[in-house]
Amino acid sequence: MLILGIESSCDETAASVVRDGREIISSVISTQIEEHKKYGGVVPEIASRRHCENILVVTKQALDEAEITLDDVDAIAVTYAPGLIGALLVGVNFAKGLAMASGKPLVPVHHIAGHIATNYLTFPELEPPYLCLVASGGHSHIIEVLSYTKFRVVGRTRDDAAGECFDKCARAMGFPYPGGVHIDKAAQTGDPTEFKLPHPTVAGNEFDFSFSGLKTSVINLVHNSEQKGIELNFNNLAASVQSTISELLTDRTIKAAKALGYKRIALAGGVSANTGVRAALSQACEKNGFEFYMPNKSLCGDNAAMIACQGYYNFLSGITADESLNAVATLSMEEI
Repeated sequence: MLILGIESSCDETAASVVRDGREIISSVISTQIEEHKKYGGVVPEIASRRHCENILVVTKQALDEAEITLDDVDAIAVTYAPGLIGALLVGVNFAKGLAMASGKPLVPVHHIAGHIATNYLTFPELEPPYLCLVASGGHSHIIEVLSYTKFRVVGRTRDDAAGECFDKCARAMGFPYPGGVHIDKAAQTGDPTEFKLPHPTVAGNEFDFSFSGLKTSVINLVHNSEQKGIELNFNNLAASVQSTISELLTDRTIKAAKALGYKRIALAGGVSANTGVRAALSQACEKNGFEFYMPNKSLCGDNAAMIACQGYYNFLSGITADESLNAVATLSMEEI
């Protein structure tokens, strides 16, 4: 079964063809990073306009690279939530038009479910149930993957997401957008023990995260040093930030796995490309005798292969939509 996936939730316009939810036949991504870099972050209006310009091109390229036509596709999957509303609307309306014109089924896909599905593309043997840490610029969740289409959130951030914390700390240190990759690079030669950064906890749920205090602490440290004329070693600070975020994510995830009885843990989302996070969670899983899965780095960022993959399982479960499908900026996994 061939699924055409379309993704436009933020600043990547992507299309992909996936066979049987496990094999990537083609994957095309048009990124806007260089354009948004000069603004220090994604400008929603610009992102929406670029999606309008690029979506037909990337979809045609994905079909061409797969050496098929729209007639060969069994269903069209599209990200409909969550994300930038203008960006989502471009993808949803384009996918609806394709579905109506071709008579193909339209399959709505939740963006976070798509990130989780990247592990199926990397590990064909992986099947639910398992526990998954999803960490990105907009999300930090610990999720029970009960089946391919049923999820339960057991932990989440109360404020900033891990990726946002990386980016805001990077901006304070003078690194360009997107900052997470620059912190990762600087951390390779830094000493993570020089700076003692806070490890925030929150009341009410021992599996929840909070990164706002950590972000504020780093920003204040940098600003205060600048005002006093003190030169900081940013490689060491980057290493400290990366180590702290990795420890926070790993600690909560392992704690949740033990409490809920899971022996298999997966990692997903843009932050899953971070070498510190990958190493910390991998080592913790090995120490506790857990099986550990993480996607190839090429699949960590936003892409349409993950949407096509999750779309396959949604379609098999009878999850389809009609022309009334709308984009939703904010939608919990439990509201799918």
